[in-house]
Amino acid sequence: MRNVFIALMLLMASSVAGSAQATEDPLEGFNRAIYGFNNGADKYLVRPIAVGYEAVMPTPARMGVNNFFRNFIDVNAALNAFLQGRFKYGANNLGRVVVNSTLGFFGVFDVASHMEIPQYQTDFGHTLATWGVAQGPFVMLPFLGPSTLRGTAGTVFDAFASPTGQIGGRDAQWGLRAISLVDIRAGLLGADELLSGDQYIFLRDAYMQRRGLLINDGAVMDDFSEFDEGWEGEDF
Repeated sequence: MRNVFIALMLLMASSVAGSAQATEDPLEGFNRAIYGFNNGADKYLVRPIAVGYEAVMPTPARMGVNNFFRNFIDVNAALNAFLQGRFKYGANNLGRVVVNSTLGFFGVFDVASHMEIPQYQTDFGHTLATWGVAQGPFVMLPFLGPSTLRGTAGTVFDAFASPTGQIGGRDAQWGLRAISLVDIRAGLLGADELLSGDQYIFLRDAYMQRRGLLINDGAVMDDFSEFDEGWEGEDF
């Protein structure tokens, strides 16, 4: 599940892209309020927990946790690839899930990457885009960070479709999501100092700009899609 801290990665990736074009932001007042809430939650709750998590968890164990949750992401990506009609990529991701869930001990080890099984990175926000759904305005979501109206709908679908939304009862599901959040935040502790100036504008424009940058580089991605990482530069 995406969150506000993944967006810090977008800042690093987009810092070389130059000046961003003006971004329409009719909900800016609301978005800034949510951004302030997210910063407060990070400062007083999530970051301290992530610091403690990093201190007590050795690197191999943190890698195993990260791989475990990335295996869940591959499940979502396979489903969305099939919904997009990209059956080759869906099959590849499904293969990754089977390999990592068996040989990789329930996803703790990323055996599929060592076997060079390609990963197709996508989500339901991108699926909606391929179906012609309009992007809508930029929105800042509580805890989840930057998105659009289309991306928000995609996030809701992915949250329910993900294995974390199907395992056990509500306590188990929210427990897994909390662990995932802390694990992601721990991996970004070194990125905090990269934010400068009007942090909201910087974050918003970096998020939106990265979508256009990926297209210009020939990446397989619609402009301003909601997925947070790069795409394989192949044609369908």
